[in-house]
Amino acid sequence: MNIDALRYRALPVSVVIAAVVLFWYLLAIGLNAQGAIDRTLSAAGDWGWRDLVHTTLNMTRPVLPTPHQILADIWTSLTKWPVTSPRNLLLHTWVTASAALTGFVMGVVLGLGLAICIVHSRTLDKALLPWIVASQTVPVLAIAPIVLIILGSLGITGLLPKATIAMYLCFFPVTIATVQGLRSPQKLEMELIHTYAASRIDTFWMVRLPSALPYLFPAFRVAIASGLVGTMVAELPTGAQAGLGARLLTGSYYGNTVQIWSALVMASLLGLLLTALVSLTEYGVMKRRKGGQ
Repeated sequence: MNIDALRYRALPVSVVIAAVVLFWYLLAIGLNAQGAIDRTLSAAGDWGWRDLVHTTLNMTRPVLPTPHQILADIWTSLTKWPVTSPRNLLLHTWVTASAALTGFVMGVVLGLGLAICIVHSRTLDKALLPWIVASQTVPVLAIAPIVLIILGSLGITGLLPKATIAMYLCFFPVTIATVQGLRSPQKLEMELIHTYAASRIDTFWMVRLPSALPYLFPAFRVAIASGLVGTMVAELPTGAQAGLGARLLTGSYYGNTVQIWSALVMASLLGLLLTALVSLTEYGVMKRRKGGQ
């Protein structure tokens, strides 16, 4: 990649990031101004606009934290405390990531299984697909406490209940995309494989699954992001001591907006990492597929 191409790709992204950061600081000044005046500047006597800007950008409990406050809080959390400490964001990130990945795997297995059944059985297609679609009309905020209470009554606590909520959000995009992908082979391809007296299993591995791969990985990216959201939602009503959702809840209890935003930023970075892993897997699988053709 030459310098001109790099500049062409990096410049628009840099401009957007700079614009967002500038807008964030301006918004923080506007939202924090009244609190700065009431809590600090009024008691100090005479003050000017520079004092106002400096105070609004460095408040202990601002309405909207500034980017440098959030980054400083994350840095302090990662460097000042050991990884096993509840004050270290890496611990909370790992707890959330482990539950999200477990739920993602469960959702993928369930979604693939349902899709295979739907594609190969017209009865199951009519019986299952409407209920699968209807299941997503129930808000996760409503179903999460129910699932957690039921599993808790059975003595199931910890990672599995959170992974179950993540699975609930993961399986739907996987199911729909897999059904579409398994049905995507052209009629000519299906007729050709039938001329070789191929069984359903052979047809699945040789025609249907390869045709479904371009549909699967976009669904996996949606599923892993949804699973992360579901995991954090599941951490809210459980009173969990670890996890990014628990970190958000603790911050809201104490009005610590910097802590809330730090957890949100870590959740965003975790989401980017997980989707990047899916994209990397897609690249490897599709490259191997093209090389084998």
